[in-house]
Amino acid sequence: METTGGSTNDPIDDNENRSGALLPGLPDDIAQRCLTCLSPSLIFSVCHPWRRLLYSPSFPPFFSLYALFYPHQNPTGRNLVQAVPQNSIQFLSFDPLSSSWTPLPTPPQNPPLHLLHRHPSFLSRILPIQSLTVSNQLVIIAATTHNLFPALSSPLVFHPESSSWFYGPQISSPRRWCATGSAHGVVYMASGVGSHYKGDVARSLEQWDLNKKRENWGWENKARLKDGRFSREAVEAVGYRGKLCMVNIKGKALKEGAVYDVGLDKWEEMPPGMVAGWNGPAAAMDEDVIYVIDEVKGSLSRYDGERDCWVEVVELEQLKRAEQIAAGRGKICAVSANGERIIVVDVRENPARSWEVAPPRGLAAVAVHVLPRMISRQS
Repeated sequence: METTGGSTNDPIDDNENRSGALLPGLPDDIAQRCLTCLSPSLIFSVCHPWRRLLYSPSFPPFFSLYALFYPHQNPTGRNLVQAVPQNSIQFLSFDPLSSSWTPLPTPPQNPPLHLLHRHPSFLSRILPIQSLTVSNQLVIIAATTHNLFPALSSPLVFHPESSSWFYGPQISSPRRWCATGSAHGVVYMASGVGSHYKGDVARSLEQWDLNKKRENWGWENKARLKDGRFSREAVEAVGYRGKLCMVNIKGKALKEGAVYDVGLDKWEEMPPGMVAGWNGPAAAMDEDVIYVIDEVKGSLSRYDGERDCWVEVVELEQLKRAEQIAAGRGKICAVSANGERIIVVDVRENPARSWEVAPPRGLAAVAVHVLPRMISRQS
C-alpha cells in the first residue's frame, strides 16, 4: 500500500509531453516496462499519460486499503442501522494515491445478503463480521443476521483483479463467533456456534484450499479442538510460519491460547510468552511476523519467537481501543475508537511513522484489509 498519509492529488503539468506518449522516443510497450520499476506515487504525480497507465488493466495494480463499514450513529443518537435492517454493511476501497474512497460493486443478492454489525433492537449489541485476506482476495466468512442466525452458508469472496464477487463452497455447519484464519492460501474455520450451540461444531476445524481449481473446492475436516472454549467470541487465527495461532478471549482477560500446525494437522499449546502478551487484535505480516496492539496502552508490538516475548515497536494514543488490525506491504492498519479512526503505522521505518485515514462521512469501520486495487476493464 503506497499511502504516505497525505493527498498526492496535486495538479500536474503536461506541457512537456503534449503528444501523450509515455516516454518520447520509445514505443509504449517498452516505456511501460520501464515505468513498472517506479513507485506508483511518482507515476501518479508526473503527468496524465502516466496516471492513465497506472490505472489501466495492463499495469500491475498497486495496493489499496479495503474496509467494511456500517452507518455511524448520527448526532441525535438514533442509530441509522434501523433504517437498513437487512444489511447494514458497506464495502469500500481507499485509493492511497488520490486519497479517495470508492464503493465496491454490489455483492450478489441471491440469496439476499443479511450482515449486521449492530442489532436494530439492541443498540449496544455488537455483532462480529469475520473477514480475511487470502491470496489477494477479500473473504467474508462469518456474520450474524437480524434474527441472530448465521448469515453465510458459503464464504463471500471479492476478487480485486476482476472487481467481482462470488461464493465459495457451502459450509457444512454455518456458524458465527468462530475462529477464522488462513495460511498459504488455505482458509481455516474452527469452533463457533450456529443457531444453537453444538459440541461437535464447537470442537471442529475445517479447511478450504483456494489453491485448488474451483471445481475441486470444498471444506475438509481436520484435527479437532480438545474443547469448545473458542466458540465464545469471534477469534482471529493468525497464520504464522506454517501455524495458526489464536487466543479465546479478547483484551487483557485471562485467556487460553492454541496453535495449530498446518503441516502436521496437530494442535499444540501456545508458548507462554506469546499468550501472555496477546492483549488485543493481532495480524501477521507475510505470515512471518505477528503484530499485536495492546488496546489499553495503545502499544504496537511484534513477537520474537526466539525469545518468546513481545517487542514494542511504538506506543500511540490513537491506537488505544483498537478493535481490528491488518498487516501488509510493511504497514499495520488499525481500526479504533468504535470504527471512527483508521490508523496506519509504517513499521519499516525507524522510528515507526503513523498517520490517519479518515473514514467516509457517516460511516464507521468494522475491519480493514490490504489488497491490490480494483481493476476496471473499462479503465
